[in-house]
Amino acid sequence: MKSIEFDTSQIGLRAVVKEWQEKVLRVVWETSEGINSRRAYEKVNKVLVSESISRASVINFLEDMREMSVFRGEERTGKGGHHWVYFPALDESGFKRFIAEKLIVSLLKSFPEETKKAIRSI
Repeated sequence: MKSIEFDTSQIGLRAVVKEWQEKVLRVVWETSEGINSRRAYEKVNKVLVSESISRASVINFLEDMREMSVFRGEERTGKGGHHWVYFPALDESGFKRFIAEKLIVSLLKSFPEETKKAIRSI
């Protein structure tokens, strides 16, 4: 997910992330002491009603968010070896601004004049 796709048929966070990904975001945002992938996986699958998501998918999403600086991570040693503990680097509002900035920058690169005109007309 290192790139962000915007679905214009959706609103809110669902325009940029899937339902389960939004739940992962919320699990991390609600955890001030940090959370590892196993616990995030368990919490997300507990609240998903119609489906379950694999632990690998959760780990990949957590890592994508860490690499994009939406989350920060601390590598820790514990039972079973090394693991990451994830903390919010951006809160929900910060994440929304991050998305908006990414989209605007992309639009300005692709359609500079049209984007500027559109922004001025809003």
